[in-house]
Amino acid sequence: MPPVEPSALTGRDFALTHVSDKGDPLHRPVRGDLAHIRCAGRIFVPHYAVPMPHRVTADATPLIRSVRGEPVVLGTFAVETLFNVLDLAGDWAWGQIGEDGLVGYIRTTELAIA
Repeated sequence: MPPVEPSALTGRDFALTHVSDKGDPLHRPVRGDLAHIRCAGRIFVPHYAVPMPHRVTADATPLIRSVRGEPVVLGTFAVETLFNVLDLAGDWAWGQIGEDGLVGYIRTTELAIA
């Protein structure tokens, strides 16, 4: 799905018209509290976020599934890899690699604004 320009959205653009789309959880930018703005109208969550493009700044930067419990590394990424940040909290950024890649957490110290 192409990116949505936030200024083009109206109240009707957020109406949920059918059952929420489950999708692939490893590639679906949705948490219980937040989802990518492109999911509005397809997935119900309290908040939607416009991605903030960042770049990975260190080779072999790990993307982890969750910041709670034992970390599960989903993959490692090279310098300059695009990471679309959807949420920043403490030392962690939650988002998606590129436009349709894996979803998870990267340490904020290993990211720079693109």
